[in-house]
Amino acid sequence: MQIGPHSLSSPVFLAPMAGVTDRPFRQLCHEMGAGLVVSEMVTSEPRLWNSRKTRLRMDHQGETGPISVQIAGTEPEKMAEAARFNVENGAQIIDINMGCPAKKVCNVAAGSALMKDEKLIAKIIKAVVESVDIPVTLKMRTGWDHDNRNAPTIAHIAEDNGIQMLSMHGRTRVDAYKGDAEYDVIAQVKQLINIPLVANGDINSAQKAQQVMDYTGADAVMIGRAAQGKPWIFREINHYLETGKILAPPSQQEVSRILQTHLTNLYDFYGEFQGVRIARKHIGWYCKSHQLENEEQLRTFRKHINRVENAQQQLEEVTAFFKLKTKNRPIAA
Repeated sequence: MQIGPHSLSSPVFLAPMAGVTDRPFRQLCHEMGAGLVVSEMVTSEPRLWNSRKTRLRMDHQGETGPISVQIAGTEPEKMAEAARFNVENGAQIIDINMGCPAKKVCNVAAGSALMKDEKLIAKIIKAVVESVDIPVTLKMRTGWDHDNRNAPTIAHIAEDNGIQMLSMHGRTRVDAYKGDAEYDVIAQVKQLINIPLVANGDINSAQKAQQVMDYTGADAVMIGRAAQGKPWIFREINHYLETGKILAPPSQQEVSRILQTHLTNLYDFYGEFQGVRIARKHIGWYCKSHQLENEEQLRTFRKHINRVENAQQQLEEVTAFFKLKTKNRPIAA
């Protein structure tokens, strides 16, 4: 698959997720086979660009390209300025956020709330595309609500104004993440446009990825929550798409290595104080991705590890726990 001058190594992408797809997680997922990894969304408000949170979100040191950065906002001029600023700081693809359903984003008419205003969408896309000489992509949902599934109209607007790839989550804004994703609208949009289309939403296994691609005709799939605690899902999907066979789950030694690398990179990236705290949610996700016989023991461990303040202690106890609890047991497929 091609986006502008960039040839992507696989049709399985990591979705942008606020508070999750930081540099350590992006690098891990790329190592595990993600063909494209997209950053957490960066605000278009210039006054916030010097904040620690935004500076960390814009840190791409050591990443293998193409580097895709998602920007969010509601004003065409500011979005264009944000695109230029991120290109100056290493972005090789700019992704426009029109898919986030979070209230704090939609309450300021950004994210998927933009889908209510098709004229504004056209202005934002045109401004961003004209402001940079790199590919611009768009992430969106099927519509605002069940009575307003206007994704086909917005897809035409996007293509007509220079968007080079479209990613679509199979829910409306009001659905947030409730219920099941549906793929009929994604399939409909695929028939209407000539640019690559990426399907997103509830793709949590290799078989589901194949089913969604077959049903929608999508050129690629985008994995979000299913990668949390299970970054090896990318290579599992790649293997299944290529061979039609299910890849063996990772060994306990490999899971231990992945965990150690991930946690160490979090400490290095954020510093010990913040790194230990951010690591806690990832540890929880890794726990959920395992088949453990004693759920009470798991709950006890999670309660304990969430009180650990020292990076070395956290790393040693997590590594020891996973070696013990996964011994002779398969990792969840």
